[in-house]
Order: sequence, then C-alpha cells, then structure tokens
Amino acid sequence: MIWAIRLYLLFMAVIYGLIGLWALLSPMFQALEVDYPSINELIGLSPTGPLGYSEIAGIYGGLNLCIGIMCLIGIFKKNIAIFSIKFITFLVGSIALGRVLFSIIPTTPSFYNEYFIFEITAFTIGMLFIYINKRSDQISQQSNINKIR
Repeated sequence: MIWAIRLYLLFMAVIYGLIGLWALLSPMFQALEVDYPSINELIGLSPTGPLGYSEIAGIYGGLNLCIGIMCLIGIFKKNIAIFSIKFITFLVGSIALGRVLFSIIPTTPSFYNEYFIFEITAFTIGMLFIYINKRSDQISQQSNINKIR
C-alpha cells in the first residue's frame, strides 16, 4: 500500500507543482509576449490590476507550488504523507462542494466539468487511503496490545 500512496503523492506533486509554477510564471510570459497559454485563460479569470495578478500568484501559484512540494516530501516521510493526503482530500472535497452549491443557484453554470471529475476522484482516493491508514493503525495497536499480554 505504501507504493500506491507514494505514486499518488508523486502524481499530486507533479500536478500541483506544475500548476503553481505556471501561475507564478504566467504574467512574465505575457509581459514577454511569449506564445504560451496563460493560466488566466484556463481558469477563466482576467486580473485587471496588480492586486489581481498578486492573487493569482498567491493562490494559484504559491499555494499550489507548496502543495506540490509537500507531496514530494510526503513520498519520503510517512507523517507528511498522511497529512498531505488529508489536506488534499479536504481541499478538493471543499472545492467540489463549492461547485455543487454554486450550481444550485438559478442561472449559474453546471458544476460538472473536468476539474470536478479530478476533485471527486482525488477525494475518493484520498478517503480510501485515509480509511486504510486508520484501519492499519488500529490493527497495529491491537497487535501491540496482544504482544504485551
């Protein structure tokens, strides 16, 4: 099971790390007029001033990059791995819930898109890993208790 967790964390490290780097470098690419797609086009946002670009860099850049780094560290440290999985599971579950709740408002777009599919998939896999880890810990504790007796 540890290899499945490591593979999951590697995948998340690549996805979140690349999104973070892209968000941080996107304004520079635009300023240099490099023919490279802007992250703003992908997410459908158009910052209109310095604060908007700062928000993109902070939320999409810094947060995603740090999540990627955390997942990378988690590949080698079990306690960071479990925290990373719990964090990502909470994060993607919250984002998916926000999409569903927003779609309930009349005249708003549907929540169903490729990002929602990613979020639900990551949430489901994360919950599975959390359950398996908790169950494994319970079995280990019971085994230790039986050894003491």
